[in-house]
Amino acid sequence: MRIYVGFDDTDNLTADRGTGKLARWFEDELPEGCRMEGVVRQQLLVDDRIPYTSHNSSACVMVYAPDHSWVDPLVDRAIEHVKRHSLEGSDPGLCVTSEGDAGLLRLMEFGRACAARIATQKEALEAASGVHLSGHGGTNDGIIGAAAAVGLTASGWSGRFIEYGNLRRFPDPIRVLELERSHIVVVSGDRDARVPAPEDLVYTKGWLRPRLWGRRAVLLVTPRNEGAWESIGERRNKRKEEMAICPAS
Repeated sequence: MRIYVGFDDTDNLTADRGTGKLARWFEDELPEGCRMEGVVRQQLLVDDRIPYTSHNSSACVMVYAPDHSWVDPLVDRAIEHVKRHSLEGSDPGLCVTSEGDAGLLRLMEFGRACAARIATQKEALEAASGVHLSGHGGTNDGIIGAAAAVGLTASGWSGRFIEYGNLRRFPDPIRVLELERSHIVVVSGDRDARVPAPEDLVYTKGWLRPRLWGRRAVLLVTPRNEGAWESIGERRNKRKEEMAICPAS
């Protein structure tokens, strides 16, 4: 069965790593018998009234486990993981539950709300009634994003994978066939919605991040030339963003 482990607000403004990296590191903490399916980044509302670190995103680790009895051991390991790797000045939150849990529908609705409006800790706690939700420092505001990350990921139609198999080690370009062998579905986003052929090449610009669509990893591509495609999205240029926020005088 699938278990969802949501993390949020584990870094600070001067950090050289974000919550996404902490979530990816959790793979090393999984007990024998469990394996990581992937890590999904969820984008929440960006609003000046929300005290986020950089882009107000949270992360959810999707874990395959033999059954529901593995939830509690994963909670214990996730708590220790947060305590070990969260940074001073952060407001860490953790949410853990499994597919089939009666509380998932409330978390899905809460996650969609967090993508559209400002939510509160009280709302997060109410949405997570019956599942594990805990704060681990500071204001504990991270429980909002952690609960939202689980809800949005469990819905199966939101977010992008920041870890999934070998996606960080794929060559550029890579053939459609190789992506499909890695359980990444390649879908054309062009007007005619043509079907990419197995031997076609996909140019990733060195940044391959499939979307979570229909509970599967889906890579959107657009035509580049005959027999070649280009993936949608690219690495964020942090230097340009900083200049846009603080332009030179």
